[in-house]
Amino acid sequence: MAWVAADWTIDRATGNIRYVGDDHNGASPSYVTVIDFRRAIGALADDAEYSGDDEYDIISDTAMDRQTDNYVKLLGNYNIDDAAAEHIYDGTIEQGTGGTQVRYDGFVNYGNSDVQIQIIQDGAVLTDDWWNYNSAGLNADATKGISHRFMLKMIDAGADIDGRNLIGTCRRFNKTYSEFKVTASSAGNNTLALSDSTDLNNQTSSATVATWDQFANDNEGYIGIDVNNDGSDEYYYSSWDIGGGSAPASPVINDLYEYQKYITRDGSSGTLYGLDSELFRGITHEIALSGGAGTWVEPESLSWGTGATAGTGQLLAVDDTTASSSTKMWIQLLTGVVPNANTITGNGGATATAGTVTERSISTPFNGASTGSAIIGSYGMGVDTTDLSKDDKVFDLTNTQITPPNNVTFTVYGLVSGEDRVLVTNDSSSSIDYSQLTLNGALTGGAVTSVVVSGSIPSDTPSSGTIRIERDSGLYSLHPFSSWTGSTFTITSADFSGDNASDANNVFISYIDKLAAATSESFTGVYDADRTLFVRVRDGGGTPIKTFETTGSLTTSGGSATAIRTSDT
Repeated sequence: MAWVAADWTIDRATGNIRYVGDDHNGASPSYVTVIDFRRAIGALADDAEYSGDDEYDIISDTAMDRQTDNYVKLLGNYNIDDAAAEHIYDGTIEQGTGGTQVRYDGFVNYGNSDVQIQIIQDGAVLTDDWWNYNSAGLNADATKGISHRFMLKMIDAGADIDGRNLIGTCRRFNKTYSEFKVTASSAGNNTLALSDSTDLNNQTSSATVATWDQFANDNEGYIGIDVNNDGSDEYYYSSWDIGGGSAPASPVINDLYEYQKYITRDGSSGTLYGLDSELFRGITHEIALSGGAGTWVEPESLSWGTGATAGTGQLLAVDDTTASSSTKMWIQLLTGVVPNANTITGNGGATATAGTVTERSISTPFNGASTGSAIIGSYGMGVDTTDLSKDDKVFDLTNTQITPPNNVTFTVYGLVSGEDRVLVTNDSSSSIDYSQLTLNGALTGGAVTSVVVSGSIPSDTPSSGTIRIERDSGLYSLHPFSSWTGSTFTITSADFSGDNASDANNVFISYIDKLAAATSESFTGVYDADRTLFVRVRDGGGTPIKTFETTGSLTTSGGSATAIRTSDT
């Protein structure tokens, strides 16, 4: 656009050059390029005397010096303000010297015409995104693939604003997310490359996702999770969990992906890891530590250095909150430079000396990507093991890809809640496999909590459930177990003193062994190999049925059986 004289004033006494036209959302706002701004004011310079509110003529001090077509310096006391800068584009305008120096640098975004841009500057998301007021972006040039052209203040009161660094982001819900960093902006035009497109795995309306309460981050900080079920924890900076709410009714992993996008979308409120959620980007750096003192608090703000070595960040995880024992921390850098052998200080008073700093690549969105049925997680983001499938992938804090085991579910349908007793065991010739396991050592005490069997417990055994143990009387008692490892079940304390269980007595896993509490009952285990299961359903109550028995297969995709209810009245 060209200079619109009626939209500008020049005050000779103060040197103020001000925009007085309609603002961005007004009826007819106007915008001018840096070179046309310079030419328009230069055209007044040879006037015999000023006219109206343009107090600039032949007797005025020279207002500006052209460095290039995209870089103009205002001289003397001539100046623009932030509002005027919002109506100039395609270059840099600099004014003042020393402690009064101010510089507005130009930014050009190459992206799709309707992309909406947010700016992170000096550790915060700028609240007024005036460059988006035009639905196509201010000062677009579609023929060149330009969606936005605008200026931002990068030097103020003689000092660079955060080293003249900023980050452009786009996080429109239902669209792909992206970001682009500008490091030490230059005079003239600085390039942004932000674009978005439809995210086919994020098509639920924001109004619907706003009602979802099934998702929570159970941990903000260093946490061990055994995702691959190898008996050893990997470590992450989060433990996202599905379940515990009412919406959506049957959540899946892609719902978690959409929810995490929703809480970090443009314009979102709330906090994540102690930061405004719209500002949260994930781990940017891993830092080795030594010589610590005090106690770290996850999450908390961090600072280090002075002057050119200064920086701030947010602690997302530390391998030991006791600073004297901590060797690594993981942060999101907010402002300044990364620490360089200087002291890092936490908001709670803990300190440590920074060693090697490793930059980590972030994901946009912060949680990684979705295929629609599986997630490919971002660096360090943990998800509760029971919410993952064999097709999901997560990356721990060593940046190692971790693949979950194949958790499979077997379900018995066709039940009557509160009436049917359901039993599912390993199959032996269409009956209970009583000798699936045998005791390794007698059980004789009054408060037994451990049951050791010969050989290894099958790897597809649920993480908790029930077992049946053959007593010396020949009866089988039912025992809930809370965990197992190797050859040992940890059971609820039980009395075996009156009716012992001798060494080599039978033990079998009852995968389901309960009074139905719903119209279906199920169990989940880690798939190892196909297993044939024996199923029995009985109801001897007010509406009795004949005993129903069948077998079913637990395969790589799970399995099921449906009870047939034949009346026995």
